[in-house]
Amino acid sequence: MRLWFPISTVVYAGTGTINYMVQTSASFRRGLSNTDGSISLSEIISALSYALDLTEGAVLGHALRSCLLGMRIAAELKLTAEATSSLYFALLLKDVGRSSNANTSTTHEIVLQCDRGAGIVTKLGLGAAAAEAVRSIEEHWDGGGHPDALKGGEIPLLSRICAVAQHLDVFSGECGVEKAIHTLIERSGTWFDPELVRVAVSLHRRGVLWNHCLPSDSQDDTRRAVLDLDAGTRHTLEGGRIDQICEAFADVVDAKSHFTFRHSMGVADAAYGIAREMGLAPERVQLVRRAALLHDIGKLSVPNTILDKATYLDEFEWESVYQHPGLTRQILERIGPFREMAIIAGEHHEKLDGTGYPNRLMRADLSLESRIVAVADVYGALSEDRPYRTGLDLRQIVSILTKLAPRKLDPDCVDALLRIIAEEPAAGLIPIPVGNVPQLCA
Repeated sequence: MRLWFPISTVVYAGTGTINYMVQTSASFRRGLSNTDGSISLSEIISALSYALDLTEGAVLGHALRSCLLGMRIAAELKLTAEATSSLYFALLLKDVGRSSNANTSTTHEIVLQCDRGAGIVTKLGLGAAAAEAVRSIEEHWDGGGHPDALKGGEIPLLSRICAVAQHLDVFSGECGVEKAIHTLIERSGTWFDPELVRVAVSLHRRGVLWNHCLPSDSQDDTRRAVLDLDAGTRHTLEGGRIDQICEAFADVVDAKSHFTFRHSMGVADAAYGIAREMGLAPERVQLVRRAALLHDIGKLSVPNTILDKATYLDEFEWESVYQHPGLTRQILERIGPFREMAIIAGEHHEKLDGTGYPNRLMRADLSLESRIVAVADVYGALSEDRPYRTGLDLRQIVSILTKLAPRKLDPDCVDALLRIIAEEPAAGLIPIPVGNVPQLCA
């Protein structure tokens, strides 16, 4: 939120109309679809990989198409089941270290992104082989790549497959299939493993390489094909594992701009504390925290030139900002059991009086869980440094939150947050520091 105008005034520059047919958090009917229950890791990772394709300069569906291409090469090589599984997730997450939109023109930045990508894959619990595949994807067969200038067989095989797959998708989208194959052959022995080039060319000539892998193909069909490549086993993931995945992708979002460093985790901590203070059942507290962790995943689509801008945003720039809650919802709704979480996360900029965005929902439309996340998000935004101001001190934050309730923010949620700030946290409650709140919302 940009404090160029009185905090009690909402400025909405969008030109979209209200969608009165949208399902809201208050109208969501809970049932079996809302349980974590039967959920596959591939379903979660493939959906969240879609978010990576929203970053500046990326192409929608790139991760999914690269996955299909790489897995078809792997099938020809008859990799072990363990290696195939590691490759599958490495292909979907190969760009996870690049969400910051940092300048990649220097070796230092490339190395940082390689290391960061491997670290996130490790945090996701996907294993050392997948992490190393992501870390070494920029290595070249002739030793001219990064981060370690590995050469030939020193480069992990999974990294070599990822490199070929991403080349094929990028070049086929930009220049066509034949040009992609021609360029691959040209770079055989320099950038790419000659044996993998041979396999890819063979698959191409046999007409089995590109099915569901062209930019013109339906993304839904491509995703179904990717999910079909998984073993088909739906895992009952432990709650801690789902939390681990949500936290890892919160890190991806927050790394986009240094002004949002730890924003998602800070909002999640605040939302968790409010939910506990208000006596929500444990499963609802968990839902609130996960929605808060992923509430800004749609912001990966907003260019850093906008997020880091120190002056007024123009109408076009505001339109980009206004789209991010809806994109958050679209991304998370791709995961069936995350449906309610998606709706709550997509409402984090809605206000009780209908002046929020993207759907200008009213008080009756917004569940308690949604209201909690909205209060936590405002608290986090006020506490943190922004390009146009420094983080506000606690007295200013309390004053603003008090003015926003009850018209725009839920007063009970605000009161719960203020009690947490004012009192020593109870055992088991996430501590919320006072002052400028550097640990919570740095």
